[in-house]
Amino acid sequence: MEPRGWLPLLLQLGLTWPLGALSEPRLRVFVVPHSHMDVGWLHTVQESMQAYVTNVYNSVVEALTLEKKRKFIAVEQEYFRLWWDGVASDGQKGQVRQLVAEGRLEFVLGGQVMHDEAVTHSDDQILQLTEGHSFLYETFGVRPQFSWQVDPFGASSTTPTLLALAGFNAHVISRIDYNLKEAMQDNRQLQFVWRGSRSLSVQQEIFTHVLDQFSYCSEGFYWDGDPVFPGPPTDGLYPSMEIPVTEDTIPSFSSLLVNNVLARATWFRTPHVLWPWGCDRQFFNASLQFINMDRVMEEVNKFTYQHGISVQYATLRNYFQAVHAHQLSWKVRDHQDFLPYSSEIFHAWTGFYASRSGLKGLARRASALLYAGESMFTRYVLLAPHQFLDPAWGLQQLQQLRWAVSEVQHHDAITGTHAVKVGDMFVEHLSTRMEGVHKLMASIIQDRSPANSGPEPGGRFAVVYNPLAWTVTTIITLTVGFPNVSITDDSGHPVPAQVQSSKEMPSAYDLHVLTTIPGLSYQHYSIRPSRSSQEATGETAPFVASTQHFGHRLRRRGGQVGCHLVPVENDCYTVFLDTDTNLMHSIWERQSNRTVRVTQSFMEYHVKSDVNHGSVSDNYVFTPSGAAEPAWEAVRMEIVEGPLVTEIRQYFYREVNDSEPTFAIYSRLARGPQGSDGELLCHRIEQEYRVGPLELNREAILRTSTDLNTGRVLYSDNNGYQMQHRPYRQNVWNTIARNYYPMVQSAFIEDLPSRLVLLSEQAHGVSSQGNGQVEVMLHRRLWNNDKWALDNDLTLNDSSVVHPVLWLLLGPKTLTSGLSQRSGLALQHRPVVMLREMNGEVGGPFSAPQEAVTLPSSVHLQILSIPGWKYSSNHTEHLRTLQKGHFHEPKADLRRVLLRLQHLCEVDQDPVLSQPVTVNLRSVLGGLGSVVSVEERSLTGTWDMRMMSRWTWSTRDPHRHRGNSSRPSPPPGGPEVTIYPKEIRTFFIHFQEH
Repeated sequence: MEPRGWLPLLLQLGLTWPLGALSEPRLRVFVVPHSHMDVGWLHTVQESMQAYVTNVYNSVVEALTLEKKRKFIAVEQEYFRLWWDGVASDGQKGQVRQLVAEGRLEFVLGGQVMHDEAVTHSDDQILQLTEGHSFLYETFGVRPQFSWQVDPFGASSTTPTLLALAGFNAHVISRIDYNLKEAMQDNRQLQFVWRGSRSLSVQQEIFTHVLDQFSYCSEGFYWDGDPVFPGPPTDGLYPSMEIPVTEDTIPSFSSLLVNNVLARATWFRTPHVLWPWGCDRQFFNASLQFINMDRVMEEVNKFTYQHGISVQYATLRNYFQAVHAHQLSWKVRDHQDFLPYSSEIFHAWTGFYASRSGLKGLARRASALLYAGESMFTRYVLLAPHQFLDPAWGLQQLQQLRWAVSEVQHHDAITGTHAVKVGDMFVEHLSTRMEGVHKLMASIIQDRSPANSGPEPGGRFAVVYNPLAWTVTTIITLTVGFPNVSITDDSGHPVPAQVQSSKEMPSAYDLHVLTTIPGLSYQHYSIRPSRSSQEATGETAPFVASTQHFGHRLRRRGGQVGCHLVPVENDCYTVFLDTDTNLMHSIWERQSNRTVRVTQSFMEYHVKSDVNHGSVSDNYVFTPSGAAEPAWEAVRMEIVEGPLVTEIRQYFYREVNDSEPTFAIYSRLARGPQGSDGELLCHRIEQEYRVGPLELNREAILRTSTDLNTGRVLYSDNNGYQMQHRPYRQNVWNTIARNYYPMVQSAFIEDLPSRLVLLSEQAHGVSSQGNGQVEVMLHRRLWNNDKWALDNDLTLNDSSVVHPVLWLLLGPKTLTSGLSQRSGLALQHRPVVMLREMNGEVGGPFSAPQEAVTLPSSVHLQILSIPGWKYSSNHTEHLRTLQKGHFHEPKADLRRVLLRLQHLCEVDQDPVLSQPVTVNLRSVLGGLGSVVSVEERSLTGTWDMRMMSRWTWSTRDPHRHRGNSSRPSPPPGGPEVTIYPKEIRTFFIHFQEH
């Protein structure tokens, strides 16, 4: 056979071996066809379905069916499910089942979306994975075992931990810091074993592959071009189509492929090259793609004996099986993450930590509502006859919100890195599905509210539900239209309460009510207008708070402060306010008897916006033009004091003569019962902020400055699951932006005596730019002249006003370490308050017995849900059902409950709370019904843990366990389980029928 024209060129470059020298290929190239289909980026889901997604699946199924050697990996289940349920014919569904069974169509990652890893909460990552995995298992009996997290902007160490718990064998990532990737390439360290949690055992490690500098795309091999919106062109011609492979062009395509493979091969330790074939929105004409690539691959394989390279279509399973078979010993990476991510010197992707702050808040509120709705519905179905509510309708409301919350975890959704119309889609999906769950909750409680109002209308019933599995003592706030009210519990007894003018609505009033609610239980209150003479009727009125006003104070540029201090206190803290500045001055903490200087101020970064003068700030990137500057000139203060709550209201004015403030801080210190019931309530300073509208090209931060000697070391969380140590890094370039990190739920700074903890309701950017400082990026408003961004409306001219919430904890490490996780959950999952108008009905209070669900303080009820899955828990039985084809709409199993428990502490965090905890599930859940059986499952529920077996990888680390993490295997199906530090354990609980 005569050598092709491209082979002598390779010989001249020294890239081949002498003719006939090789009996076996030296390099095996695994060509993995894929299409990266963003679930909302520049186009809405529906626009993408119409323009290209439908054609991707139609044409891929056809192309794979025509030729046995072809393969494909599918990632985002939201798109696949929309195609499967709304487009695919019965014939296509049969073809898909065959391709899946043959291993030629492989589902990787398997979640609804490819989730972001920086600003998503681990609970929501688990949700979206569970949603996708349950569909795949129910439909095909398959369980993804390889990830494809190739586009998120940085990599968290939480994700590999979760994937290991879900039964995965290997993890693929791509976007890590550019200079780190370069170093890892040079040292052949792009593959390693990642132990994402320092407390979990080696069983939760996972083999990780970082895509090289070419990432997931393969330039030069896109014969189908770029999709056209709103729909395919009538002439079938698409922009950017590669020229076809012909006798004349095949040398150039072959040499391009081989040269690329040889470059990649030098960066890895095995003679196997993972070669992703595809990119964004590819394979909408899969036949055209495969026909051309078939010819290129055949051409390269003709000369394997000369250049030592063989090429084959593959899935991720094929590639990792080959790597695993080499049985090399791999370097171990500890629990450190790959955040923040920079793509080049001046492109630090830390702006998206705060982009579209309003959407980030809505996404987390939707998640919290879903969490409460799941356990409310579960409790209702297990305990009550279904007289007033159709369970199928209730499941539908929850399912739709599960889908919406899963969707917004996409790496161009909650990140705020999408076009304006796509953001509107996310908001609409979340809002409408939240409304459905609100209706479900209203239906659940409609017959449970006390009807004890007497004959006069005008009052309201309040039903308060605690979704956490601990007793919670807190203060709920209701807005009422009148200051004279009477509030009683479901026994008719008066309740501790306080009324004051509303901070946001001058004509309304805030009614604060002290409540203690057992786990997964309700409290009921009646709120009525007071009668004219409370003394005559014997009614007890809430205390009316008093208000002190402190006029405008100009921002000081020096001089003495702290001469005139006003204290505000509860049983744990005294906050000192400086009336010369109207700013916080210091905090005295009772347990340590230490006063810490603490002051807070709103600052702004001015950012670069002209692409003609270098890198600019955009939805992704943070590019400040200098240090942050004060964002206000005057501040006004009010102190609203009462027996339950004292509220400090600070209003910051951008200009002295502004009539409305641009920023505000509402700080609240609560007074509750002594002892453990009021511990969390006492040990926090609750803060809500008002931020905006901002001026253009401003990024607003709240800077908290203290006299703690922190050395600019910060700790921030990975996805609410674990903390990361963040020392300040003095980079030559872009130091400010590259020292920003994501804060999903918590961050803290500390010195030897004290720790200051910030707990957040939603994701923000966080940094420590100075000793004793911590700053939180709350809001961004940008405009730049980047033509591509303007053409695609990928802009951030966000003129909204946002209301983020932070809670502050201050004290010795022993105190704050024990309280911070539970306090963070108390913030995220505050009691749900449902109101119903009184209509003059008369009756007795709701008297059905409630039995609380209570877990130990170090164990969190991560989920209690009736998922409504229709598959059998027995894998063999489920496969038999699928093979028979009898899987047509069986009824959902309403007696199978998904339970997930999480140990909150690290192995060495607390001498008491870090101990393993044994829980008897039959006893804990006894208030919900009679437990028939307990099955332990994988994280997303698709594996019976007794059957799950993951690949083991040899490592260079002789220490096979970290900390006190080894544990005996639990007895199969027993109700008593022992949960070790940072474990997340998943169970199916089967309850007896009524």
